Amino acid sequence: MNDTVAESLQLRDIHLPPPPDFWPPAPGWWLLVAILLALLAWALVIAWRRARLRQAQRRLLALLDELERRGTHEPRQLAQLSILLRRIALMHYPRGEVAGLAGEAWLHFLDSSGGNGGFANGPGRVLAEGPYMPELPGEYDPVGVTALVRDWIRKNAGRRNGA
Repeated sequence: MNDTVAESLQLRDIHLPPPPDFWPPAPGWWLLVAILLALLAWALVIAWRRARLRQAQRRLLALLDELERRGTHEPRQLAQLSILLRRIALMHYPRGEVAGLAGEAWLHFLDSSGGNGGFANGPGRVLAEGPYMPELPGEYDPVGVTALVRDWIRKNAGRRNGA
């Protein structure tokens, strides 16, 4: 009897619906793509900024190398080192914090921003008054000062403005 009932109803096998189309994707996929694109753009901006900072650091170190190659041990070289430090400080720190510094205050700023005591209590001490003297001070150590300035540049030229 079961066979006759099944034949009389003319039942067909279950048909599955077609699989969903590949395009357009679901809204979640659009959101994921947007987030990934934003992250990629952010990473590119960060990489570009870092490359610019590294390039600036290389240029500053090249300027320091040029000053060192000249080998003239005179007050003008000290003045040029001081000017180089001041320019870097003005580029990377707030102008109001740096522009008016001179003497001991300038040396303490240099120490607190990466000098580790080498400016106020080390070879960099000559930068307080040496650039303004007609003759080099007796305690001037050109190798020590240049090494100290180079280290300070490496620590500070990679900083973003105000960071």
